[in-house]
Amino acid sequence: MLGFDWDEANLHHIALHSVTPEEVEQVLQGPTFEIDAYELNGEERIEEVGATQSGRILKIVTTVRNGLIRVVTAYDAVSAIKQAFMEQQKRLYE
Repeated sequence: MLGFDWDEANLHHIALHSVTPEEVEQVLQGPTFEIDAYELNGEERIEEVGATQSGRILKIVTTVRNGLIRVVTAYDAVSAIKQAFMEQQKRLYE
């Protein structure tokens, strides 16, 4: 797995959503459910949903810059996305 590109800007942005870098890294190191991938300003953006070790389900948007995962934003997933993620996980482990 690639390393993470953290700086004051993205740390501050996720903190506005009460998310820690540790939570983001937990989610991205576990099983995730990709929602969307698109290009914005010449960068590929990936939207994923996953769970922290404590069970918090986050939606995370990332890009890759200079060989590192750069977190664009991260926040609590809305109910419909949480439900879809939980159903997908359930199917994987049945």
